[in-house]
Amino acid sequence: MKKTRKVMCFGTFDLLHLGHLNYFQQAKKHGDYLIVVIARDKTKQIQKKDIIFSEKERLELIKNIRIVDEAVFGYPDNHFRIITEKKPDVIFLGYDHKIDEKTLAMKLQQLGLKPKIARAKAFKVGKHKSSLLREKVLKS
Repeated sequence: MKKTRKVMCFGTFDLLHLGHLNYFQQAKKHGDYLIVVIARDKTKQIQKKDIIFSEKERLELIKNIRIVDEAVFGYPDNHFRIITEKKPDVIFLGYDHKIDEKTLAMKLQQLGLKPKIARAKAFKVGKHKSSLLREKVLKS
């Protein structure tokens, strides 16, 4: 029997758009079970980032996307806890995630985890970028 290859990706996913869907599609190409980790409201408050939809609303939206097999909340106090719990085979980062792949690999190795780390390619950045869309929405 073939082992299921789990892929995990991360984000806030506020103002869901085609760039997010493309991110999920790129991630799913690296495995056959896609776990999407939703950033908590508390995490966004700590980062001083405004959100439009609550974490529960964002989770509900992501759970209902066909390509997503599982949607879960992350942990604001320990971002690695969900990775330790789910043990993905692949960590799939967004093109604009600020963590360095080598630094992430070292931190995961310290936790006894050795998933492959891959990064998404940008999708129509000038059009499908959450920060740009948020500006447009808030201006109207």
